[in-house]
Amino acid sequence: MLEGKAALGETDMPVMMQEHAMRVASRALDVLDVCDCQGIAAFLKKEFDKCYGPGWQCVVGTNFGSFVTHARGNFIYFGLEKLAFLLFRVAPV
Repeated sequence: MLEGKAALGETDMPVMMQEHAMRVASRALDVLDVCDCQGIAAFLKKEFDKCYGPGWQCVVGTNFGSFVTHARGNFIYFGLEKLAFLLFRVAPV
């Protein structure tokens, strides 16, 4: 497990959800190859859809940009290992 080694970037999530996101990311890296960014992103998305309801999106990689609209309290950007993680819930239309 890589817990405790995540570097938090930006977030507006409650601390409990932040910790959950980083634990799930660590678990994903334990079971999937670090090169499988799509699989890692799907792992996080499915976990958050299951725990917090549908509408979650996840981007994982080493070099990406983004500009997204998200529901308040449902955004986190952090680094773990050499990967960056962007997890957010889509804002209702």
